Amino acid sequence: MARLLPTQTDAAVERSDNPAILSLDDDTTREVIEALSSETAYEIFQLLNETPATPARIAEQLGQSLQNVHYHLENLESAGVIEVTDTCYSEKGREMSVYVVSEDPTLLFLGTEDDRPSLKRAFKSFASLLGPPSVLLAIGESVSQFLTAE
Repeated sequence: MARLLPTQTDAAVERSDNPAILSLDDDTTREVIEALSSETAYEIFQLLNETPATPARIAEQLGQSLQNVHYHLENLESAGVIEVTDTCYSEKGREMSVYVVSEDPTLLFLGTEDDRPSLKRAFKSFASLLGPPSVLLAIGESVSQFLTAE
């Protein structure tokens, strides 16, 4: 018998070439740092960088309770680093949101809003030497190292 409701998603992780730049005096910066400060939240974020997932799948893969996963998903979504991309249904017919990282990558700049023009000039210079994909990879690696260093 064919299913009427989808139990799988065909959503994919897609990223734009326009990273959001957060600085220390940006109101959103604290929220992003707080949302990613928990080990569980960081693991969820890493998982969603690889593939979209439902809360149940995340809980299963990370060995966490569904309630704990929902708590961290709400915080990450509120901070704007993840979003709901699709809906699918459980075997029992319950609607489940499918989460994925936000389309626009986020760059955390450890300077103030006043320093932003010099940062943009430096990235433009850097990008002209290496090309945009290399810059985004370098930014991602730098942010990852910063977040995992304790």
